[in-house]
Amino acid sequence: MTPEPSKPAVIVISSHVARGSVGGRGALFVLERLGHPVWFVPTVMLAWHPGHGRSTRIETPLNRFTDLLDDLAESPFLTDVGAIMTGYFADPMQAVAAAQFIEKVRAKRPDMLVVVDPIMGDKGHLYVHAETAGAIRDWLVPQASLITPNVFELGWLTGEPVEGTTAIVAAARKLALPQVVVTSAPALMRGSIGTVLVAGEDAFMAEHREVSGAPNGTGDLLTAVLTARLLAGARPETALKGACAAVFEMVARSARAGADELRLSAEQDVIVHPMAEVSIRRMSAAPRKP
Repeated sequence: MTPEPSKPAVIVISSHVARGSVGGRGALFVLERLGHPVWFVPTVMLAWHPGHGRSTRIETPLNRFTDLLDDLAESPFLTDVGAIMTGYFADPMQAVAAAQFIEKVRAKRPDMLVVVDPIMGDKGHLYVHAETAGAIRDWLVPQASLITPNVFELGWLTGEPVEGTTAIVAAARKLALPQVVVTSAPALMRGSIGTVLVAGEDAFMAEHREVSGAPNGTGDLLTAVLTARLLAGARPETALKGACAAVFEMVARSARAGADELRLSAEQDVIVHPMAEVSIRRMSAAPRKP
């Protein structure tokens, strides 16, 4: 039997928790379950998600963090890597160092997929320092092939409040990036939640039922599945639909089990073969220049 071709590795730069399935730990599991080796660089280590209560917080010292990224940038194995994915940063200079690392890698691999999940806030407020959010906006976002903000984060990045799907599409286009995927968007159907994809002149809305009591980590799951599907050559809207289906089904199963974390291990088949129904529709195209 001929062995399947190996899939590209993904460098994940994000947080690590000892217990749970959020941040880099969740992304690592999802990507490896989908067949991608992961090079994981932790920005901070916690006992668990802060929503579960206070815990020890160990930030990776900046000099060691930078040294580690420098090693990876000079690695002879860099040809194995197909994407860099960033998430939570504990310090603004970590975001700057990650951006400089991406520049070095891009000099050698111009085709590198760079996915930035600008984890900075939700529900009207930042939960990282403003300086950290500013570094993500100014250093990392401009280098991204794809970013995956929620609605609040999109508004913060563009400097204006975002309300409604028309405003979401306009704000995403203002960033002038190849692809923007906006989570927690208002849906057309009552009792549903939307995710908006803006890619050039195209815009799509994926919708599925909203699940009450959803555990944390849905953004990490969505970003990881999107990254894997794009690396596999899926069209952006196809990747979006598949990623939303995986998130919806994982959240529904986890909530049904009364879990306080996504049940990535117990329900891992959902990551590979989601069966949930997700509707997707094309939204308005960008106005054409005269």
